[in-house]
Amino acid sequence: MIRMENLTRTFGEVVAVEGLTLEVDEGEVFGFIGPNGAGKTTTTRMLCCLIKPTYGTAFVKGNEIGKEPDALNIRRIVGLLPEAPGLYERLSSYKNLDFFAQLYDVPAVKRRERIKELLEMLGMWKRRDEPVNTFSKGMKQKIAISRALVHDPEILFLDEPTAGLDPRAAKTVRDFLSELKQEGRTIFLNTHNLVEAERLCDRVGVINTKLIAIGSPKELKERFWGRTTVVQLKKLSPNVVAAVKALPFAKNVRTEDNSLLIDLAKPEDENSEVAEVIIRSGGEIQFMSELKHTLEEVYLELIGG
Repeated sequence: MIRMENLTRTFGEVVAVEGLTLEVDEGEVFGFIGPNGAGKTTTTRMLCCLIKPTYGTAFVKGNEIGKEPDALNIRRIVGLLPEAPGLYERLSSYKNLDFFAQLYDVPAVKRRERIKELLEMLGMWKRRDEPVNTFSKGMKQKIAISRALVHDPEILFLDEPTAGLDPRAAKTVRDFLSELKQEGRTIFLNTHNLVEAERLCDRVGVINTKLIAIGSPKELKERFWGRTTVVQLKKLSPNVVAAVKALPFAKNVRTEDNSLLIDLAKPEDENSEVAEVIIRSGGEIQFMSELKHTLEEVYLELIGG
């Protein structure tokens, strides 16, 4: 659906994006995470044909960015939520959406149906006739998201959709994105919210001008830390520790208070044998669990934070 090949953008002597090569599949929710100035927004602007690359290229559903009429085709099939909502403040939310739908040549009947559907989904239908300049930031963001979807695009680009929103508004937006994900819509998501990325994204790319790592949140966590089983014991004894260390598949066995931490390649298959060895060695198991790492830990490890 989206393919980038050595995509590079410079502004004078400043390199904003360097040598970006990756693919996003149809129906995938792909997240871009990285610090401020890492190139996330610049990449989105290139893919939406708002600016041209300095080197390299990209294709969006077979259309090459920066080339006409391909660029026009791309603008027709994508929806964009930019950093700033950019709404017409003195117009109502309904008129804002109606105006942009007309730009996309959405027929009148379809416009009315689509606008009502989107505003109802985001809880804004009752406020449809009120001017946008009376809305909170969260409400404006909901209207901007609706605008990105008003022409029913095949691909959705979202740049920090929940940035600056209060918890309730952010949850509404995340729930809405989850619904879009269930529809199988292709979504390219720039975010600093790593919990959001872990919850919504099929894969994430960590970028800091260059692409540093890519994979599903689960793959990235296992790539750095593998999988660790935590065994909480009533009392930890040297016999139990020695017995577990003797297991050929148990790696990096360490202790913490009355717990054993064991790195295992296949805990689903190996946990039962670990438990048997502990019990035979006189240990009393209170519980076993898997040590959960977060995407935030991966991010900080990669970025050097």
